[in-house]
Amino acid sequence: MFSTVLVANRGEIAVRVIRTLRALGIRSVAVHTDPDAAAPHVTAADTAVRIGSYLDIDAVLDAARATGAEAIHPGYGFLSENTAFAAACAEAGLVFVGPPAAAIDAMGDKIRAKQTVAKAGVPVVPGSEGVEDVEVAVARIGYPVLLKPSAGGGGKGMREVYAAEELSGAIASAQREARGSFGDDTLLVERLITAPRHIEIQVLADAHGGVVHLGERECSLQRRHQKIVEEAPSPLLTPAQRAAMGAAACDAARACGYVGAGTVEFIVDGKNPDDWFFMEMNTRLQVEHPVTEEVYGVDLVALQLQVAAGAAAPWPEVLEPRGHAVEVRVYAEDPANGFLPTGGRILALREPTTVRVDSGVVEGGTVGSDYDPMLSKVIAWGADRAEALRRLDAALADTVLLGLGTNVGFLRALLADPDVRAGDLDTGLVGRRLESLTRTELPVDVLGAAAGIGLLELEPHGAVVDPFDLPGGWRLGEHAWTAGRFEIDGHEPVEVRTRGRAEAAELVLDGEDPVPTSTVGIPGGYRHTQAGVTRTWTAARDAAGTLWLAGDGQTWAVREHTALDPAAEGAAGSGGPVLSPMPGTVTVVEVGEGQEVTAGQTLVVVEAMKMEHVLTAPVDGTVRELRARVGGTVAKDAQLLVVEPSA
Repeated sequence: MFSTVLVANRGEIAVRVIRTLRALGIRSVAVHTDPDAAAPHVTAADTAVRIGSYLDIDAVLDAARATGAEAIHPGYGFLSENTAFAAACAEAGLVFVGPPAAAIDAMGDKIRAKQTVAKAGVPVVPGSEGVEDVEVAVARIGYPVLLKPSAGGGGKGMREVYAAEELSGAIASAQREARGSFGDDTLLVERLITAPRHIEIQVLADAHGGVVHLGERECSLQRRHQKIVEEAPSPLLTPAQRAAMGAAACDAARACGYVGAGTVEFIVDGKNPDDWFFMEMNTRLQVEHPVTEEVYGVDLVALQLQVAAGAAAPWPEVLEPRGHAVEVRVYAEDPANGFLPTGGRILALREPTTVRVDSGVVEGGTVGSDYDPMLSKVIAWGADRAEALRRLDAALADTVLLGLGTNVGFLRALLADPDVRAGDLDTGLVGRRLESLTRTELPVDVLGAAAGIGLLELEPHGAVVDPFDLPGGWRLGEHAWTAGRFEIDGHEPVEVRTRGRAEAAELVLDGEDPVPTSTVGIPGGYRHTQAGVTRTWTAARDAAGTLWLAGDGQTWAVREHTALDPAAEGAAGSGGPVLSPMPGTVTVVEVGEGQEVTAGQTLVVVEAMKMEHVLTAPVDGTVRELRARVGGTVAKDAQLLVVEPSA
């Protein structure tokens, strides 16, 4: 076994790999860029080396040599499926904890991968062959079809086509995105399965010809071809179907000379599960590997290391599933705003302790816009699927992350969906339910809790000598009312009036009848009672004065404007300020100071976490106060410019 291993990755996956290295008594080396200098994976490792980019092969190899590492674990993403990196490791005398470069190469091109596994007898989706012309392939296959880039993955460049008149536009669009994402606009065509389920098989192969599978994972709950929820085993498959797909996955691994842990992905007709086809092979560890670990009682990273060290069949002799496991991915994003990335300093963090959490964040850390927005994974095991879902939902309800928006509330809504509960899934379910899943009703006590916490912050500490020191002051006959306006994104502003002390106050929202409230501080948070209902909240205020509240897995950012000036509000509403919808980097500025623009015209493009957002003119007018600069970093809600409306 190795004595030192370098982890060529970051975030939760690097932390997770380092955890296994520590358990095995292996010294760990982390690499990091400047934005990650104080990241959790850096502090978790025994040694850390600064590099300019996680994609810099030479820098990673130099770090390995300098620290005496004998092997490199690539995690997933970045260089994990890079043929040149695997080959460079071998040339440098370092063990790449993954498959041979030839296997990565064979499975990296979707057309070649289909040809390779088809020769081994693995069923493949009817589609284009080799360099067959796209239009010719579509005419042969028939509609509907799916256009896919031959290179790359992650759903980029995919287009569904249902009729001939849609084809030319879809081809052009798919090729543009494929060129921009992967530098290769080659497309393949597949028959589109209209009720698809995404099921993948975990395989392990040693260097001595041994290949086994560890059952399947269902990954059908997706958004824009990106997985959100994964589980093992699938609620769809019978033991016979599982055995057949597992055998096909092992055949696919043998066909390309695979070594290590990998995943063979299949598309399954949800209406006829016996109708299943090979999609692709991921030649690395998957984000969702923990559900397999929980169900089969193995450590896949430990098995990867043993295989890389030359062990023969290090896996258990008997591989039988036990119970059920479900995983969700926690992202820094705003589901109600098109899932735009968010970011900022983590003011408070509480991760559940009753289930497994693979996390890459810490309280006080900053989530920037340089990398993927995934923060952590929450994984729950149960004796059956229903128990696993219950435990997972309870864990999410207990999750607190303040200072930036996350998708935790969205995940709870998705897990509560009746079809999800019943296991009636397909890859289009989230898209069909998106509006209802992202709709967040404002609980009646959110504003009351914010007002009560505000009162507590204003109250003097220690013995009160002067009654005028109390919030609202003291007047003959009664306390004065304190008025303000609270705003929460996605909801109309609300006028809030309070009087009295926080522990015994009256609250009026938008002129309605007063209701009694009580807010007291408790260890780790606040207890707020409103109209006889009590709830516990966690809260923190950021540098801009926004109060972040968390309760039952939901997070609310409450901004307070104490001066109610209708004239000022009206003036602001009639203007055209253009704000950045997410923290990121300005990549394009298409206007200049004083330029005349029309409503809908492109002004600025902001990029963050692999996502571009085009900002357009809200009204006809003139560009004023232009602050956006190409290459400049901006915070969420930063004003980039103002469009002064035309007279």
